[in-house]
Amino acid sequence: MKVSELRARLKPWMLPIAMVTGVVAHNYMERAEAVAPVFIFVMLLITFCRVSPRELRVTRLSGLLLVVQLGGAVAVYAALRPVSEPLAQGMFICFFCPTATAAPVITGMLGGSVPRLVTYSIIINVVVALLAPPAFSLIAHGGAELTLAQSVAMIASKVVPLILMPLAVAFLLQWKLPKVHHAIGTRQDWSFYIWALSLVIVVGRAVSFVMHEPARELPLMIALAVGAGLMCGVQFVMGRRIGTRCGDRIAGAQALGQKNTVLAIWMALTFLDPVASVAPAAYIAWQNTFNSLQLYLHDRKARA
Repeated sequence: MKVSELRARLKPWMLPIAMVTGVVAHNYMERAEAVAPVFIFVMLLITFCRVSPRELRVTRLSGLLLVVQLGGAVAVYAALRPVSEPLAQGMFICFFCPTATAAPVITGMLGGSVPRLVTYSIIINVVVALLAPPAFSLIAHGGAELTLAQSVAMIASKVVPLILMPLAVAFLLQWKLPKVHHAIGTRQDWSFYIWALSLVIVVGRAVSFVMHEPARELPLMIALAVGAGLMCGVQFVMGRRIGTRCGDRIAGAQALGQKNTVLAIWMALTFLDPVASVAPAAYIAWQNTFNSLQLYLHDRKARA
């Protein structure tokens, strides 16, 4: 069997393989935790090499999606905070998290506009990088030893380089080394497998945390998992409706609904109440179930 055939057969199973590996080997994931930001950096670099600066235009689609994503994150946090702070944080991160690095692949398979999606992915990643430090500092500041300014600076030192540096490197490569830029941009499969490795680490860390939680936290964790499913469905539906109004329902749905859950889990474990990471961990299963259903229906329609 050729390597390409083996990869094609394994690809649909990479998600469950990665998640099962993370669950089974969770005791060892703490040692590998430092590698997760590196994987996130590389995945974003590959995604950002898909477009040039000249293609970056804030269209009506991008503007509406941005308003809904940021407004939704604030609204859901404000609504749920009186009920439960960890639940509010979990739903907030499900809305606030930027578009997945694998979203262009799914968008292309479904017949949507990849350039429009990648453009929004860059915009939302830049916005998240700028807003995450003050947002996380305000959310998690109660009783903190650091001042608000110190907390913002600390979070910015970790989040901003992680998200904005790949964008700067991508633009620099296009300017100085266009052939290298093109080669990276055409290797989107790399990001898929790097994402799978990242998933092993973050799922393992989330499982380790959950297993050390007392039994009394089980209802909260169930609520976080169910809530993540609701957030997933709401964002896919809203993105599809916005996309329909702007001429690309597929790009709209994937841009708003398909999240970089690896980054979301890392941010929740690092800056928020760690139990909130259950929400983006559950979001992985919800969004991939939805994507699998979309691909199945799309393929059946194409064969009809």
